[in-house]
Amino acid sequence: MLKEVRLLLVLGAVQHGRELQQSTTLGGTMPSPQAARAVRTPLPADLDRAWRTVRAHLPPTPVDFGSGGPSWAEPVLKLESLQPTGSFKVRGALNALAALDPAMPVVTASAGNHGLGVAFAARALGRQATVVLSRNASPAKVSRLRRSGVDLIEVGTSFDDAEEHALTLAAEGAHYLSAYNDPEVIAGQGTIGYELERQLEGDLTVVCAVGGGGLAAGLGLWACMRPGVRIVGVESEVSTAVSTAVRTGGNVTVNIGQTLADGVAGNIEPGSVTTGLIARHVDALVTVSEAEIHMALRYLTGERGYIAEGAGAVPVAALLAGKVESRGRAVAVVSGRNITLPALASVLA
Repeated sequence: MLKEVRLLLVLGAVQHGRELQQSTTLGGTMPSPQAARAVRTPLPADLDRAWRTVRAHLPPTPVDFGSGGPSWAEPVLKLESLQPTGSFKVRGALNALAALDPAMPVVTASAGNHGLGVAFAARALGRQATVVLSRNASPAKVSRLRRSGVDLIEVGTSFDDAEEHALTLAAEGAHYLSAYNDPEVIAGQGTIGYELERQLEGDLTVVCAVGGGGLAAGLGLWACMRPGVRIVGVESEVSTAVSTAVRTGGNVTVNIGQTLADGVAGNIEPGSVTTGLIARHVDALVTVSEAEIHMALRYLTGERGYIAEGAGAVPVAALLAGKVESRGRAVAVVSGRNITLPALASVLA
């Protein structure tokens, strides 16, 4: 049964003067349109296989109930920020690389965290990979990628530029491993749900960040067979590619603003299967402001004792701002911690 997607676009495009565009972004010219790739839509059975792969390489990440323990006073934190790469993205990368022919060259585009996940998976599985990222990617993530052993290429000024270049390289004979538009990546991200159902009892409202939609799509696929679970996706209000695609029924290039949540900023690949999965299986999409993201980072550091990057704080921001209608326990997936010290210091000052 299809879930109705309730789009709570609190500060929408018209209100903020962010008009939908076909050719430009704040960061410069959009890449030329790419033809939609044929990508298989994952099924629940894919999550079962991914769970076997992921748990063979990664221990479960912990949950933190806050000072109230198992009471309902604070949101539960699912600490994907404690993954060895500092982000949940390692799950999808491991599952995807494990499913590929070892002889197939791999190229990917990344805002940083997916690249780190691919680097970890490549080392674990004994293979090489090429990571393309923008010259504006987070310095903290770029520094770690340089030490990881992957072939690193920096191009353009946005994730969209990096993605276009990676797709061009893939057309020359490599496998393009999307950070979100890939059935094995989506299934890998959905394994977070398998851990949550072993760590928490009762009804759950799981809140996660949305950039390309791989995490929300994977969690939605996991939740679709579990009637006591709701999934809420959260975007930065200055980067709403997924909610726009869900609302309009197709990909539309949107204006992307500057945000501390760089891990969820950017447009999405034409024909991405994530939008259909989110439309069917995610219960609501909401947006948060930069001020709300900053407040969430201060809460996570000062009240809960955890470092998070901007994208990792996005679901916490939505909960603290009262933008999520919860049923049962509210669980915020703190998806990553890879932030530079100067950036964090500026928020905490």
